[in-house]
Amino acid sequence: MLEPYRNQKYDDKEAVNTSHDLVKIFERRRTIRHFSSEAPSSEVILNAIDIARMAPSGANRQPWSFCLIGSAEVKKEIRKLAEKEEYEFYHERPNKEWLKSLEHLHTNEEKAFLEEAPFLIGIFYKHYNVVDGKKDSTNYYAKESVGIATGMLISALHLSGLSVLTYTPSKMQFLAPYLDRPSEERTFMVLGVGLPKDNVLVPKIEKKTMDQILTTYLS
Repeated sequence: MLEPYRNQKYDDKEAVNTSHDLVKIFERRRTIRHFSSEAPSSEVILNAIDIARMAPSGANRQPWSFCLIGSAEVKKEIRKLAEKEEYEFYHERPNKEWLKSLEHLHTNEEKAFLEEAPFLIGIFYKHYNVVDGKKDSTNYYAKESVGIATGMLISALHLSGLSVLTYTPSKMQFLAPYLDRPSEERTFMVLGVGLPKDNVLVPKIEKKTMDQILTTYLS
């Protein structure tokens, strides 16, 4: 079944101005690892997740799930489980090339932000749906779809004035069982969300320029 698409009237000059303003806004986006104890309203985060659920997905399967975590006890346990995996990554089974690439970010096995951030968002995806204990249907392009939804979520949080840390340890198997997620779900990412600490420092980095990433075929 089809329905009319009700889009707002396009104004080229307004669109150019809006896109220019957005470039300036997103130039200020940075990943931070030290959060203020001041907690933003959970309603802001719920609205951002509401935006994420509107993302496009393969065959409109919408293969994502989100867990919003604000409990100090749950965050403490997640940190404990994460740091166990991180210790193995940094010390017991180190990937030397990977660790060298991380040097400029000054990361290690300690993940205090998992407790400091007022909120964590666990993001999950599934390649198939289960009904009555049996595989029911396939979710096409599940990882690509949840990646798009996550990008929309991060953008919505940034536009709402919040800071975000994307956390993707090499092994994420610990999270889904701890949060009692369905067996068919896989962890995609954890976001730490909140306000940055006063005078927080971030690594000095540069983003690639448009010339480095863009090839145009306009005529």
